[in-house]
Amino acid sequence: MIIDTHHHYWNYNPVEFDWIDDEMAKIRQSFLPDNLKETLENTEVEGVVTVQARQCLEETDWLLKLAAENDFMRGVVGWLPLAYENIEELLEKYSCNDKLKAVRHVVQGEPDPKFILGKNFNRGISQLKKYGLIYDILILEHQLPNTIRFVDQHPDQQFVLDHIAKPRIKANEMEPWTKNIKELAKRKNVSCKISGMVTEADFNNWTEEQLKPYFEVVFNAFGPNRLMYGSDWPVCLVATEYANWLSLVKRQLAQFSENEQNMIFYKNAVEVYQL
Repeated sequence: MIIDTHHHYWNYNPVEFDWIDDEMAKIRQSFLPDNLKETLENTEVEGVVTVQARQCLEETDWLLKLAAENDFMRGVVGWLPLAYENIEELLEKYSCNDKLKAVRHVVQGEPDPKFILGKNFNRGISQLKKYGLIYDILILEHQLPNTIRFVDQHPDQQFVLDHIAKPRIKANEMEPWTKNIKELAKRKNVSCKISGMVTEADFNNWTEEQLKPYFEVVFNAFGPNRLMYGSDWPVCLVATEYANWLSLVKRQLAQFSENEQNMIFYKNAVEVYQL
């Protein structure tokens, strides 16, 4: 069995999805549960964790509605206004839905480099454990130092790092990402998704050999007990097909025992996200 811990849905419109530039024109269309079901045919993927793509409560409500209608959607990583003064009222309301497993904010898009250290934002983060919610960290590699400081403020909160913190794969740069990812991984309350790598490389000219050093760093830093598989579908489609990415990950995980591979492919997801 495999659980894909990272994918998105959207009803495409150019205003809300203005980040889909001309280079990504292939995904300028709608992607919905039926499209993913079709994609997952003939794979071992039996369940998915759906992740927000828009920062509004309307998105969270929509994803939870889709999860109620589709059994293969095991959980949702939604968006809530964590810096909102009355965030506890919203947490009380939304945590009653057992399909909401985590929340996420698009920190990578925040112009303020210290956004993740903001007082109100961190006050919201400090309430998540009380409601049984995980926090998914979406950052770029240069935001790792402040992210480490952020995580250190919440030693009892479970975090999941998306897309291995988006290293500069296109430029074949390993540092300072390697040093910082190893430091972050020392925090045992942080897990990491093996996802989003091909889209940090050159969409048309990346190679498996190019990705290998980045795999090795996160394998060594987090170990099989804190890694999870994610596809980042449909974003990944600008660089590779779903089946190709899954096959590539399987090849990279071949060095692990069968039980360790199962941990990465589904057991860790079940435990962390309480699926």
